[in-house]
Amino acid sequence: SSSKSEVESTVRIQCLSGSMLITIKDAPLNNENGLFSGMIYPKGLSKNSTCLSEYRDHDGPLRYKLPLRSCNTMPQETDDGGIEFFNTIVLQPHLKLVTDLGRGYHVRCRYRSREAATSSHQHSPLDINWAESPQPFRSDDGSPATRRDHGRSLADSNDIVGTSTNEVIRDVRMPGCHMKIYAGEKIAENVKIGDPLTLVVNIDEQNLYGLHVTDCLVRDGLGWGEQKLVNEDGCPLDGEILGPFEYSEDRTAARVTFPAHKFPYTASVYYQCNVRLCARQDPDCHKEPTCPMKKRPKRQAAGKDKEDEGSPATIEVYSGLYVNENADVVEGDDDSVSKEKAIEDALCVSQRHFAIAIAVAGLILMLAVVAAVLCIMARRRGKTVSNSGSSIYSGPYTNTAFSHSS
Repeated sequence: SSSKSEVESTVRIQCLSGSMLITIKDAPLNNENGLFSGMIYPKGLSKNSTCLSEYRDHDGPLRYKLPLRSCNTMPQETDDGGIEFFNTIVLQPHLKLVTDLGRGYHVRCRYRSREAATSSHQHSPLDINWAESPQPFRSDDGSPATRRDHGRSLADSNDIVGTSTNEVIRDVRMPGCHMKIYAGEKIAENVKIGDPLTLVVNIDEQNLYGLHVTDCLVRDGLGWGEQKLVNEDGCPLDGEILGPFEYSEDRTAARVTFPAHKFPYTASVYYQCNVRLCARQDPDCHKEPTCPMKKRPKRQAAGKDKEDEGSPATIEVYSGLYVNENADVVEGDDDSVSKEKAIEDALCVSQRHFAIAIAVAGLILMLAVVAAVLCIMARRRGKTVSNSGSSIYSGPYTNTAFSHSS
């Protein structure tokens, strides 16, 4: 309708690689100088957050850059193979206070693939740690400067130029790789601490590659803390937090079930793993990692050296969700600007009317007390008069003047 078109005309979202740029044209201005002084932050991150941006005496449209892989921005894969990032940002026209003049905007950016969302090498400081990640090698990547950040092909780097066989191998596209976190049968979005979750990593169905999941960690999305969960061999570091992965027979999927956990100062958690592709015809591709041993056996060390010489690829996958305290309400948030919580059958009274009602009730109570005291005093006075009258005329009376003696 009209309100929807007004929002669309005043708020513009530009989907960039690694971030989304939000432009707001109609921010509420200061009445004194006609400029905007306030802040923009993701919902729930108004306290000491690196994701908060302050504007002082700003003239013109507001521009806010929101990273895709931090600051409460969450990814969600679509049915068509793409990926969508969403978040809610809050605009507050005050530098220190949260007022009812604040506005909330639900922002979304959709990309055709994960690579399209993080393919550029120009990133802001907020998302540089997330975006600089190895990506699958593409035959159309012609620049040597960009190839070093991609996975290697099956061919040795010294033999890429020359034979046509190596060119054919190099042109084989890497399978798409995905990470999803489930709560039961549904994608996990808002859960509580201790809820059972299932992390699933899989690659597209094909007959060439299998996978090994390594180097998993969880981040807070603020750059303040991270915890490593799985080491470079694919072994869990703390089985109570995250256990070992279970692989499918064709080595195209791995899953692990774990209880939900979070950092104490934020509800958003981001999981990140490296997926090491292996040739399915290689027997080592179907072997489970030897986790109880502190040192890698020589066979695994040799396999590592072999991987350094030339392997399909190492692909990074990531996902995120919100984990709330057990006492928290999932839908509630202290930064919400859209709707206040209302108790059913509640009566709302203004402070002025409430004060008047209290004064009237007090006056009525005082009058009732005075009336009760007057009634008691009146009853006592009437009782005293009645008693004195009865004592005067009570008892026998004899008039000796009219007595006759016989």
